[in-house]
Amino acid sequence: MYIYILIILAFILTIWAQFRVKGTFKKWSQVQASTGITGYEAARRMLDSNGLHNIAIEPVPGALTDHYDPIHRVVRLSEPVYYESTISAVSVACHEVGHAIQHAEHYPMLVLRHRIFPVVNFASGVAPFLFIAGILFSYLNLIGLGIIFFSVAVAFQVITLPVEFNASNRARDIMVAEGFITNNEERGVAKVLNAAALTYVAAALLSLLELVRYIMIFVGGSRQD
Repeated sequence: MYIYILIILAFILTIWAQFRVKGTFKKWSQVQASTGITGYEAARRMLDSNGLHNIAIEPVPGALTDHYDPIHRVVRLSEPVYYESTISAVSVACHEVGHAIQHAEHYPMLVLRHRIFPVVNFASGVAPFLFIAGILFSYLNLIGLGIIFFSVAVAFQVITLPVEFNASNRARDIMVAEGFITNNEERGVAKVLNAAALTYVAAALLSLLELVRYIMIFVGGSRQD
């Protein structure tokens, strides 16, 4: 019973985190960076100062669609981040460049995440069907196999946490060192990056609790047999 309450609370936390990141981004999108630097300019300077002149930066439609593409080695920034010179824009742009730097330096957790990504895609798609089939037909082996596959997906989310926190830490350090922001603006940067990080924490927590629930179902079925 307690596990279901925890799952509901974790789900609420996930929804709240998503609203918070949108609200925080919007709030600090209304605050101009005192240096007047745009997200694109900050990203370009951060890449160049780390010797990553070959990494391109592209604008993409939408909001909060920012990401680093490790296959094509491109930093893609949403249009509000790419063109604007706000605290939110500079923070998000530098965070994504943090991932590009991780890739160039072969940051261990990022390397591990990239290696298991193909397996995660398959495992996360198959796991729900295994659980459903196992429960419907009372076949514990299928539930057990579903747990194994789902564990891979959970591991991916857990591995993502240090990757995201490390990228944010890199971004903050370089933003200050390169003079993209002033010391007074660090608070806003922290708000934006911490709000984004919370979404990953909430998602990982929810997945872990779901995994525990499936394990409890499996153990309960084993005892009945």
